[in-house]
This record gives sequence, C-alpha cells and structure tokens, in this order.
Amino acid sequence: MGKNQRNNEVFEFRGRNLDEALSNAEHNLKLPRDKISFEVVTEKTKLFGFKGKEIVIRAWPKESNEAEGISTFLQKFLTLFPLELSFEVKKKNNFLYLVFDGPDRGLLLRQEGALLLAIQHILNKISDRKIQVDCDFFRRKKERKLRDIAERTAQKVLATGHEEILEPMNPYERRIIHLVVNEIPGLSTESLGEGFYKKVRIYPLKT
Repeated sequence: MGKNQRNNEVFEFRGRNLDEALSNAEHNLKLPRDKISFEVVTEKTKLFGFKGKEIVIRAWPKESNEAEGISTFLQKFLTLFPLELSFEVKKKNNFLYLVFDGPDRGLLLRQEGALLLAIQHILNKISDRKIQVDCDFFRRKKERKLRDIAERTAQKVLATGHEEILEPMNPYERRIIHLVVNEIPGLSTESLGEGFYKKVRIYPLKT
C-alpha cells in the first residue's frame, strides 16, 4: 500500500475488482464507503499464468462539510419554532459563524439574548468545530457592555481591597469578564457554582 498527498492522506488499495478494493479501503481507513473518495489508478490482468484481474485505486477520507451539516440541522431545528427566521453560515478562521435575520429576529435578543445563546450552546454540543452566533450585532454590543462591567468592578476592587461577586452568567459572558480582569495587575477571577450559569468572583491578589 503506497501513499501520496491530496488534501488528505491518500492510500492505494488493491483487489480483484472494484468492490474488493473499496472493501479494503473501508477496512484500512476505518470509514464507511460513503465517507470515502476514490479514483481508479489501473486495472490490469495478472501475470505469470494467474487468472483474473487486479484493480488498484487511490482512496482518501471525504472532507466533512460541517457548514452544510449545521445548516441542515438548523433548518430542521427551526421548523419546531413558530418564528420567521433566516440564517447565514460563514467560515471564519477555525470556527463557524452564524448570523440570524428575519422578521422575528428580535425575539432571539430578548432577556439579554437568552434564546440566541441557547441556540449557540446546542450547536456547540453537536459540532466538533467552535460555533458563534450573532444577530443585529448582538455580540459586539454585549461584549462592550461586559467589558464595561468588568472594568468598573475591577477598579472598585482595586480601590477597596475587597472582592466582588457578579451575577450569574453563561460561559460566553464569563469568558469576557475573565479576559478583561486578568489583564489588570493585582487582580484575578474565578467562576463559582455549578451548571450552565455561574457567578464570577473578582478578587485582589495577596502581595
């Protein structure tokens, strides 16, 4: 079995016919046939008096189209909601970026974007790639607000020397608070509690 490069690793497999060669590819790549791309390299009659033919193929794993998979899931998922929504999926660096639109998009942003962030949480549970969702620049506005809260609270802790504990937040919100506060000398943070929503403790470091 030889090897070349073609986006993914490409291997050669042999068999008495195409079906046997593909079976060998399935076994060695540990993938079902519909997840394998292949091309026939050569088909020749065996020499030295042996009967039959030998076929050689090159085979490699198909590239998974995560964007298409997420789109399909969302289309089915949104049929369960009585909302008029549309969305666009974009690849951005090493994650997928979803932007929602439509007449009912405002409902996604109620209660600090609770529904929008819940959808993001579900999508991240079913995808190997990091997913971010947005609607009407929610993320930019939310991040600006969270940074302001983090900076004001941090300055208070520095001035008083006493810790502050913020209201429960989801993982995305906590991440912003942690990043902002831990850039300030003399302060640190930790998450308190269990589950999806946790509080963030901002406290002064001992000198």
